[in-house]
Amino acid sequence: MSKKRKFYVVWQGRQTGIYTEWRDCEAQIKGVADAKFKSFETIAEAELALRASYQDFIQRKTAKPVLTAAMVPAFIGLPIKDALAVDAAWNTATGIVEYQGVYLKTNEKVFLMGPFEQGTNNIGEFLAVVHALAYLKNANSTIPVYSDSKTAIAWVRNKHAKTTLALTPQNQPLFELLQRAERWLVANAYPNKILKWETEYWGENPADFGRK
Repeated sequence: MSKKRKFYVVWQGRQTGIYTEWRDCEAQIKGVADAKFKSFETIAEAELALRASYQDFIQRKTAKPVLTAAMVPAFIGLPIKDALAVDAAWNTATGIVEYQGVYLKTNEKVFLMGPFEQGTNNIGEFLAVVHALAYLKNANSTIPVYSDSKTAIAWVRNKHAKTTLALTPQNQPLFELLQRAERWLVANAYPNKILKWETEYWGENPADFGRK
């Protein structure tokens, strides 16, 4: 098995930057007083960290760095605050699924559904987006909806949940909700944009259940 690649950020050393080999990183920090560095799993995380400060990632581990436009590529930008974010939680051991929606500007939870038995994460993510669209239509709101699930966004676009999950007596209520969501998509037009939550750049989806 190949070793997982890491990206090393040097904030303070002989030369700051991002290094893909430990030996190159070590050459910048070895023997340097107060050298500041850290490894990251992805290049996106490393680039974000380099634009921020060492203190944001090391000395204040419980605090999230303040996200600024300078820290995010221009083609990604910052998330829209006047928006709903949705996410699902799925227990791989029990098959129980839940989903919820959060208003980004205030972090207010606007809906929570579940638990449902014998579901899948994709179904939960799909239902979360459709629920948000129906909620906003009822409120005459045109604000966007954020989801971190490409699958759910595609299912909504196609107005069909392409799941292979088998129907059972335990998950029948979930399937009824799924069919209701598909019917709603066919019968309703909506002005709300469905946008991808860019976790790599913005951090965890605000509607995440925090159970990872």
